[in-house]
Amino acid sequence: MNRVRLTAIATILAAATWISSSNRAEASEWGCEVLLCASSSHPSWRGVPACRPPMDRLISAMGRWGFSWPTCPEAGTGKPGHEVYNVCPAGWRVGSRNRDHGGDQGDLCIQIRNSCPSGFGGRDGCEQTVTMPRPLREDPYYFDIRDDAGNVTRHWFNLRH
Repeated sequence: MNRVRLTAIATILAAATWISSSNRAEASEWGCEVLLCASSSHPSWRGVPACRPPMDRLISAMGRWGFSWPTCPEAGTGKPGHEVYNVCPAGWRVGSRNRDHGGDQGDLCIQIRNSCPSGFGGRDGCEQTVTMPRPLREDPYYFDIRDDAGNVTRHWFNLRH
């Protein structure tokens, strides 16, 4: 009876291992499809018919509890980076609207201007702080992909339909 039980347990463990590795292989394949599609730029993934199923699956999965980004270990990439805001224009620096409440989102561009009449520069009270909303990125997600020579190329993408 013990031998039968051990054989049954061994069979169950082997099946679980096979299923687990099968799921990992499927997740890795899906992660590589997502990586390839997300890094497509001309056209973007929306213009490549083969990219619709894996990217639609990704967008749907992102709304579920416990979502984990599918990765492509073969490519050496993990989950993508995410930057909501674009850089501020030249001469402006990043600032935040909610500094006092612990939220340093970097949602503003700030510039200090001298508002003194010419010849009166540097006097207190002549500086004026001007702000503008920081521009949003059209493509806020990115993958950094390293080539064989070690050079990294950043591929930006979005997940809007």
